[in-house]
Amino acid sequence: MKQRLPGLVAALLLCALPAVAQDAAAPVETPAVAEAVSAEVAYIFNTLLFLIGGFLVMWMAAGFAMLEAGLVRSKNATTQLFKNIVLFAIAGIMYWLVGYNLMYPGDGWTVPGVIGQIFSPKTLDPAGAGEVSAGYSAGSDFFFQLMFCATTASIVSGTLAERVKLWPFMIFTVVLTGLIYPIEASWQWGGGFLSEMGFSDFAGSTLVHATGGFAALAGAIVLGARYGKYRADGRMQPMPGSNLALATLGTFILWLGWFGFNGASQLAIGSVNDAADVSRIFVNTNMAASAGAVAAVIATQLLYGKIDLTMVLNGALAGLVSITAEPLMPSILAAVLIGAVGGGLAVFVVPMLDRLKIDDVVGAIPVHLVAGVWGTMIVPATNPDTSFVTQATGILAIGAFTFVLSMILWTVLKMTVGIRVDREAEINGLDISEMGMEAYPDFVQAK
Repeated sequence: MKQRLPGLVAALLLCALPAVAQDAAAPVETPAVAEAVSAEVAYIFNTLLFLIGGFLVMWMAAGFAMLEAGLVRSKNATTQLFKNIVLFAIAGIMYWLVGYNLMYPGDGWTVPGVIGQIFSPKTLDPAGAGEVSAGYSAGSDFFFQLMFCATTASIVSGTLAERVKLWPFMIFTVVLTGLIYPIEASWQWGGGFLSEMGFSDFAGSTLVHATGGFAALAGAIVLGARYGKYRADGRMQPMPGSNLALATLGTFILWLGWFGFNGASQLAIGSVNDAADVSRIFVNTNMAASAGAVAAVIATQLLYGKIDLTMVLNGALAGLVSITAEPLMPSILAAVLIGAVGGGLAVFVVPMLDRLKIDDVVGAIPVHLVAGVWGTMIVPATNPDTSFVTQATGILAIGAFTFVLSMILWTVLKMTVGIRVDREAEINGLDISEMGMEAYPDFVQAK
């Protein structure tokens, strides 16, 4: 049989040659250039992009919950899970009631003004040329923008874990999602003064991530470090997370959700160019995350002599945050470099915070604040339509506004209702003192 194979192959080739020759002789037809789709079809595609992007970003809420539940000690896991679901619910109500109209004045679906129309809500998607001419449905836009608002609050949750009271945290979330985030975001995405200056933040490295980081930093300063975290001799006491499998799962969920975060921020997919841009954003987003993780691997090996999984997880997230300010314009190599620097920063900033005795349980400040500032500042390197001075001005304005207001609010809460559980409750765990239930009831907690 083996001896017959060469002859069989030769026979098949001889049979195929006439057909190949005939095809070669035939004139090659140039494919017709695709005609632009109708406004109605573009409306459908754009709306679909918003909706798919929106539920991918919503899935990031699960990522934050898993990441934080894995990085806190087991006696605080239930509390972190509760905080993540309640902040998402609060954000949904506050962004509808107040935030959306503040962020997009005169462009919301509710009555003009600050407070939403409660008793007779307007139909979200009324039929008519006005809706189609807008390019996408109002409902899909609201849903997508709401997810960004909730993400900002999620960043604060992890930093203040294991010692903050639940009700003061929820009060802060009301103000953050209803007022602070919508106001500063309106300066850019609502056509405000930063937009007019030429500030550029494609999907929110500063508007979302650094804002959450500034709010978290203010809270960490006012709240103080966990009991036993920093010793009298200045040494730092490690407090390992309870479940690195959950933390790793949370990171992968966030990585997946980021494709909606950045990709849908193109705001359109109703043309060939928009579709190509969305795909390029996906590629750059993924490459930056990969580079951030690899940079963290190298950095932890060099600094500590061993690879730190938690740092690698945060390195990937820092790479994602870094590319968020401009995921379209960079080449793949530039995206890799941007993400790698972000991942390296996330590793090097952690010991700096420890020296300042700023206790950030999950590393949200290095990942979201520091990498967010880095990603925003590097935008002019790949986008010539902005400048380093403009970028710095925007970061300073947003940072000062968010940090000062957050400091004031956290201080007022501390002086009135109190923001920190007592020492005994902290030692026993917030799951018992704040929730009355445990995530791992069959485990014996070590005091």
